[in-house]
Amino acid sequence: MLSVLDIFRIGIGPSSSHTVGPMRIGALFVRALAKRGKLEDVARIAVELQGSLALTGVGHGTVDASVLGLAGFVPDRTCPDEAAATLARIRAEGRIMLGGRHAIAFDPAKDIDLAGHIIPDLHPNGMKLVARDAAGAVLLDRTYYSTGGGFVASEAQLKRKPRNDRVETGTSVPHDFGSAEELLTRCDQEGLSIAELVLANEDAFRPREKTLAGIDLIAQAMDQCIDRGLAQRGILPGGLKVERRAPDLWDKLSANPQSNEREQLFDWLNCFAMAVNEENAAGGRVVTAPTNGAAGIIPAVVRFYCVTSDESPCRDSRRTFLLTAGAIGLLYKQRASISGAEMGCQGEVGVACSMAAGGLAALWGASPAQVASAAEIGMEHNLGLTCDPVGGLVQVPCIERNAIGAVKAVNAARLALHRTGAESCVSLDQVIETMRQTGIDMSSKYKETSQGGLAVNVIEC
Repeated sequence: MLSVLDIFRIGIGPSSSHTVGPMRIGALFVRALAKRGKLEDVARIAVELQGSLALTGVGHGTVDASVLGLAGFVPDRTCPDEAAATLARIRAEGRIMLGGRHAIAFDPAKDIDLAGHIIPDLHPNGMKLVARDAAGAVLLDRTYYSTGGGFVASEAQLKRKPRNDRVETGTSVPHDFGSAEELLTRCDQEGLSIAELVLANEDAFRPREKTLAGIDLIAQAMDQCIDRGLAQRGILPGGLKVERRAPDLWDKLSANPQSNEREQLFDWLNCFAMAVNEENAAGGRVVTAPTNGAAGIIPAVVRFYCVTSDESPCRDSRRTFLLTAGAIGLLYKQRASISGAEMGCQGEVGVACSMAAGGLAALWGASPAQVASAAEIGMEHNLGLTCDPVGGLVQVPCIERNAIGAVKAVNAARLALHRTGAESCVSLDQVIETMRQTGIDMSSKYKETSQGGLAVNVIEC
């Protein structure tokens, strides 16, 4: 199985598929050169961004992320200020230090081609890199794909067919599952909650204490992102002149001692979700949950509900929430996709809403069947959601959409608690497959290309 710590990744904004993925690809390519003993022979590197990576690449930070990856930056350890300084130096000097080891001439404007007219068959987020020596001979030619949520794959990996209609995995776990039905059966057979079963599976990847420390680190990073978003004011970069709203809403809520009453629920969730996605839009550090574009939903619900009676963060409830949500995310990743370029925003905000609904239901004592029901409801009412970012920026409608998604997740969890398994007409597996089919049928105009919808109908913001 994949690990839940693969679903939740710390990176920088504004997009996991367009920023985190290309940064990882750039670093992978340099490591491949070094492994072959050819890094010191490189005189030039050419990068071709294909499909969605090109069409929304400037607004999504793809060009800069590609440069940073080649320069040796790693998403979860990147300081935005250091990255900005490095990019400025590369552009000023016309040189890049590949992997921090080997300097070559490099001009992003000339050496990175935005080939939006090329839509790869394997995945719409294609990235081709070619390294040449001083004589022009090709040292290495590779094509990779950024498949959503910071995941990347080589051409060979995507061409490899799974056996028995199941995703091939590299780690054997005690409670293997490839569908929600199998997950619920395993829980029933073992008498375990979803969080308990997933935690047992995680033991196959690493010692238990390291898994729990990883979950705690993810929860901490989510909290830190909210805190930064609540403290920063001003206009977001990119030209749309979108102003940060979370800090002002936070001030209003904090000034009212009764503001955590139930009637203020929407305001709190809106505030926390927008804080995260405003940070993401500014290129700050966020957690893919499961993507950057949908990064605000789970942190908002966790921040509001995973607390003790005195409103302090509750470590155990956060672990239960994230392990359960992670299991749901694994199903979407393995049975469909979490890439906006493949599925539209149903694959990002829709999946995040589904994951948050399941996590919250578990926190409220739901049975595994009710958790699956909450996740199904969370997705069912996001089916067909398009990804049409105005100006190619992860701002409009993305920031508000996360706020709406957080509220939907809470209601989905509530509805599931009042539903028995027998009352469910649609299963989680069925809704995941429906999302996949809808994504396949959806026009490319509405799948992170900024060629349709709001992206072309909103002239000024």
